[in-house]
Amino acid sequence: MKAASTRGFGKSISITTTETEKPSLGPNDVLVEVYASSVNPKDWKLNTNLSSLIPKVGSLAKLHILGDDLAGIIVDKGKNVTGFKPGDHVYGMDMRLRTNACAEYARIASKRIAHKPANISFNEAAATPLAALTALQAFQIGKLGPSSELLIIGASGGVGTFAVQIAKALGAHTVAVCSHRNIDLVTQLGADEVIDYTREDFKKSDKKFDVIFDATAFESLDSCRTLLKNEGIFITTSGHGAAIFNAYKPRLPFSKQKTTSVWVESHTRDLETIKNLIEAGKVKPIIDSVFPLSETDAAYKKSKGGRAKGKIVIEIKKS
Repeated sequence: MKAASTRGFGKSISITTTETEKPSLGPNDVLVEVYASSVNPKDWKLNTNLSSLIPKVGSLAKLHILGDDLAGIIVDKGKNVTGFKPGDHVYGMDMRLRTNACAEYARIASKRIAHKPANISFNEAAATPLAALTALQAFQIGKLGPSSELLIIGASGGVGTFAVQIAKALGAHTVAVCSHRNIDLVTQLGADEVIDYTREDFKKSDKKFDVIFDATAFESLDSCRTLLKNEGIFITTSGHGAAIFNAYKPRLPFSKQKTTSVWVESHTRDLETIKNLIEAGKVKPIIDSVFPLSETDAAYKKSKGGRAKGKIVIEIKKS
């Protein structure tokens, strides 16, 4: 089968398409014929560098770790798998190093997948798991509900576009931060108010929020403290080391404000929640662009540019 693999190291690293064997299954796994995967910032921040460290010799040459999100059709399953069978259309993700969704076939634990939403394509389904689950699980942490006042920083990116829609579905009053060129998109997705960060400093707003969700991971409780209610919570995606450090710094002794990071996990239960929202027409994946498997390197480079509107998809097989 064809799979994305790294060549080189450090600044010279690139991604190529190589031939490799199909992955073998454990008793709780399924083998998916992958129709599409997608790119997340975590992929080029971590996966490409880890993959480049693996010697491309012997049995280690079979280990590829590029890509977490996938959508496709089950072609085989382990002996302990229930609830799924060959022929099922599924989507899901696993950030463990063995997945390699940027390949024609991928092995994934059955507890990390769900049946694909019936009203979207494989490309759209592949754009969904990691980004949508990050937003959903952040809002579960923040106990977001109809009475919540929410600020989303980075509302037009992969995670942000899902966050705006999920927040609307939960009934929260949402203020979204994005650039001028993305105002229309974010408004159409359901934001009640939009702040154009290219024209005004959102941190100088006089509004107070119950939950601040930073999908960029560039901000912190310290930088946004004046925007948060006394018992509010600041949640970061922890895409940068500074964000992780800031999330776990001791808070001021007199403050009841909280800060934490969301460490996304893929579970069938949460994937089914997203599936239901999509099939109800309350959430839709926003795709920035689509690349074939042979152009995975170009897809990763575009993601590094930080200007994608929604998700970047890698189409592996046309449906």
